[in-house]
Amino acid sequence: MSTLTNMPFRSVFVAGLTLLLAGCWERPPLEVTQGGYRGTAMGAVNTRSAVEKKAALNVPPAVIDAAPAGGPSASSIYKNVPVLGGLGIGEFTRTMVAMTNWVSPKEGCNYCHKAGDDFSSDALYTKVVARRMLQMTQSLNSDWKAHVGTTGVTCYTCHRGQPVPQEIWFAPAGNKQAARMVGNDAGQNKPATAIGLTSLPYDPFSLYLTGAKEIRVAATTALPTPAKHTMQETESTYALMVHMSEGLGVNCTFCHNSQSFSSWEGSTPQRVTAWHGIRMARDVNNKYLVPLTPAFPAERKGPQGDIGKVNCTTCHQGVNKPLLGAQMAKDYTAILAAVPVPAVPTPEPIAVATKAAPVKK
Repeated sequence: MSTLTNMPFRSVFVAGLTLLLAGCWERPPLEVTQGGYRGTAMGAVNTRSAVEKKAALNVPPAVIDAAPAGGPSASSIYKNVPVLGGLGIGEFTRTMVAMTNWVSPKEGCNYCHKAGDDFSSDALYTKVVARRMLQMTQSLNSDWKAHVGTTGVTCYTCHRGQPVPQEIWFAPAGNKQAARMVGNDAGQNKPATAIGLTSLPYDPFSLYLTGAKEIRVAATTALPTPAKHTMQETESTYALMVHMSEGLGVNCTFCHNSQSFSSWEGSTPQRVTAWHGIRMARDVNNKYLVPLTPAFPAERKGPQGDIGKVNCTTCHQGVNKPLLGAQMAKDYTAILAAVPVPAVPTPEPIAVATKAAPVKK
């Protein structure tokens, strides 16, 4: 009889289970990051392989060499450059090359500019969208420093070399059974990766990242009448929090003190940053993206006819600082703030000498 046959059943089971799970476990040392106050266990534990994988996915592209200063402005060379026309022609060209590398390296310039046409043409919707996205990026870097800090934002932050960012969201298709007693899913119990495959409402984004629904679980008064926050609102809040945790690759204690999740006094500084981030995403969606809906073709829209919008994962993609905090924006002045376009001087009216008409007698 073989040795395996003589082994007790428990030993065989344990040996088999160990072999099965060997690839799921990782030996120490683990990466432990203390994110909150000492003694409160507000830390995160990561395996070495997870840290290495995230690092490999968040390598910023090389910075293009700076262009020589001076020279004529882009608006004096090209037509129809209302956003970047104030740049010198060298820096303008450098910015265009960088944008192509960040967004459409395979498609090249023709992704926004119609082949064989004048560069000034707005025939392709992608150029119309790109112009508005430039203005959005300038706004993020100048008006939302409370969230982006010194890291800043470039086109690459979201696009990562793809014309369409990988992490965007659409309003989900309507529930055909919503009016019936049986079959109404109440907006949950669908395996949505954006909320960590939880049994929670699968579209918290329409409530909080386009809508301005109050994000709250606990009431602020004792026994409120009527109740201000329903169970469904509570679940939607949890769904948003799960999304933020997944999108940033952190746990709840990255922002909250688990002794009292609602208390701001015991929370980490990151909670304030996250508060601004939610409102920044809402501003991006409502001010820059939703108004572009008519410009997009049908194949780029979701089941409800809306266009792709941003959430936390769009920029962060699994790390608490996009691209692990690489400060790309500082190397491209055009996307740090709006660049004034030189006004075209109005020519002085030409005085025309006229000869007085003879007076009839």
